[in-house]
Amino acid sequence: MFPADLRYTKDHEWVRREADGTFTIGITDFAQGELGDIVFVDVNTVGESVEAEAVFGTVEAVKTVSELFMPVSGEVLEVNAGLDANPEAVNNDPYGAGWMIRVRPSDPASFETLLTADEYRDLVS
Repeated sequence: MFPADLRYTKDHEWVRREADGTFTIGITDFAQGELGDIVFVDVNTVGESVEAEAVFGTVEAVKTVSELFMPVSGEVLEVNAGLDANPEAVNNDPYGAGWMIRVRPSDPASFETLLTADEYRDLVS
């Protein structure tokens, strides 16, 4: 349910460290389950440097809009364009096709300060 190779935040985002040093970020399976059916993902911070814990976008479900919080400081390089036509990928595959952004972290070591899968599981249990 919570892949061990990822790191997590108390705000229910996940982070994957890629081989090229970038980070891929999305929301957890727990978060998408709490939100319900995702109908729109709005991220307009591409090319911007966003500080950790700042809002980088929003995710809209049928009944609510929720802010997305940056897990680490860095430059937003890319938004998952596939979510425009298929926002339900966040529900169906939150750790795969439902990823939201790719980031160049200002401090790559910040990955280690995020929650492990076990720590996140304890948080949401």
